[in-house]
Amino acid sequence: MGKEHKIKGWNEIKINDSWAIFKIMGEFVNGFEKMSAIGPCVSIFGSARTKPEHPYYQLTMNICQELAEAGYGIITGGGPGIMEAGNRGAHQAGGTSVGLNIDLPFEQNDNPYIDKDKSMDFDYFFVRKVMFVKYAQGFVVLPGGFGTLDELFEAMTLIQTKKIAPFPIILVGSDYWKGMLDWIRGTMLEAGNIHPDDLDLLKLADTAEEVVSVIDNFYKGNILAPNF
Repeated sequence: MGKEHKIKGWNEIKINDSWAIFKIMGEFVNGFEKMSAIGPCVSIFGSARTKPEHPYYQLTMNICQELAEAGYGIITGGGPGIMEAGNRGAHQAGGTSVGLNIDLPFEQNDNPYIDKDKSMDFDYFFVRKVMFVKYAQGFVVLPGGFGTLDELFEAMTLIQTKKIAPFPIILVGSDYWKGMLDWIRGTMLEAGNIHPDDLDLLKLADTAEEVVSVIDNFYKGNILAPNF
């Protein structure tokens, strides 16, 4: 009886998996249709827990305001903290402000600074992550947690393995990222698990001007276009 119960449950899961394909396709189609029309953008990552009075919130606003003034739209995860600061900076500059929202048990709610026609909801993290990468001409990564690191290392892996063309990846906040970079150089590189050139994928910045300069200088010799 126990074996039959397990087989029945397994078959039900397989059926549900098959139907999930259509929902996944729908998220991709909707995302591609909307995102393909937004123009050159920069994806912003960082902690959802950063409060408006925190210096990194203010710095993110300044970065995204200057990026918007330089002609780049801003893509965030649509939630609070650094995401809200990014959308807020773009909104204040009159730039494109995109929010890729996802349903989470905590921390995630739409912020009010996303353009009404550029707010999208996702159920699947992997679909949402494709949108961040495919339609961004750069990643600006502020202090954050596991989700921020997930996005950072996925982008680095895709570039390292030549699945996408290189684009600027900028770590904002030297003090915050120093320990990680020291470990990458002193442990990962020393062990031979990455190539020295892989470190060139990352740039450090502490001001809005530095961020805009890195991105502008990169695209003096490269084409602004969707990735993949």
